[in-house]
Amino acid sequence: MIIRIGHLYPDMLNLYGDRGNIIALTQRMNARGIEVQTDRITMGKSFNADDYDILFIGGGQDFEQDVLLDDLKKGKDLQINKAIHNGTVFLAICGGYQMLGKYYKTYDGKMLEYMGALDFYTEGREERMIGNYAFKTKEGIEVVGFENHSGRTHLGSDVEPLGKMIKGYGNNGEDGTEGVRYKNTFGTYSHGPILPKNAKFADLLISKAVENKYGTAKLEPLDDTLEHKAQKQIMKLYIK
Repeated sequence: MIIRIGHLYPDMLNLYGDRGNIIALTQRMNARGIEVQTDRITMGKSFNADDYDILFIGGGQDFEQDVLLDDLKKGKDLQINKAIHNGTVFLAICGGYQMLGKYYKTYDGKMLEYMGALDFYTEGREERMIGNYAFKTKEGIEVVGFENHSGRTHLGSDVEPLGKMIKGYGNNGEDGTEGVRYKNTFGTYSHGPILPKNAKFADLLISKAVENKYGTAKLEPLDDTLEHKAQKQIMKLYIK
């Protein structure tokens, strides 16, 4: 059994060690006997979405997002759009999450037209939303993370939130939502990275990728004692 991961812009979008999500996915699959092949999809490098079972894009600053827009619109945006609507598993973090939407309007009025792959938009403000936070997915999975963003994201009617806030700001600090979810695409503001300390969420992504490719997904349980202790300690110290 082989799962292929496409890591978009690993050299530019790695704020707060977001590539740790690739490490977590790889280790959890290898522990179950699943071979993982990861390709680095950098600027100027084209890719075919059909070649991958999981796509990942990390977070970056506004400047990096602006620089990457031209490269995205040379064909990567079409492949990303195809992957999203075909149900490929896709994890997008912070700036990478924002770029899947329609646009980003900076607090000083600059308009950045994004991919428009999903029905949401983001508007920036001078005040940043920073801190440890937690949310719960529709499966009942509690997820802890760290957010640091000035953008306020507002979801449209064609998508749903990744989760409901337990504590923190999430998408915009107003409506109690965090992230976006559409088919098997998951966008979130959670840095840290998110997957090493949220084993159940990591396995949700893995199971969907395996099921997509092989028709069934029964993951063998792993010893997640340390992961659960880490999450519990974060919840105790910062959340509840």
